[in-house]
Amino acid sequence: MDEMFMLAALAQSRKALPECLPNPPVGCVIVDTQKIVAQGYTQVPGKHHAEADALKQIQGKAFNLLKMYVTLEPCSFHGRTPACALAIAEDCRIHEIYVSLVDPDPRNNGQSIVV
Repeated sequence: MDEMFMLAALAQSRKALPECLPNPPVGCVIVDTQKIVAQGYTQVPGKHHAEADALKQIQGKAFNLLKMYVTLEPCSFHGRTPACALAIAEDCRIHEIYVSLVDPDPRNNGQSIVV
């Protein structure tokens, strides 16, 4: 099932192009009991990243122990938008995060990943 959810996140990332450029096209899905409950992708520069796009869809809804699948390591720094890693950490419902690729950007580069 993990592969299927990561493929769904990859499909979301394709929706980001070309509007997200120069930001990378990132996709995200949030899963509750083996069902996708939110999806997101990187918006135009200065707007939501994929994780924030998906998190806003579950805002105010009751979930426990959610899983997040994201195609690129969440950003750990505040740029034009707040750090996605912080937003995820503040949402205590996200229990597990699966990341397909560590961000090569030196401002991230594994800083938001804890194993």
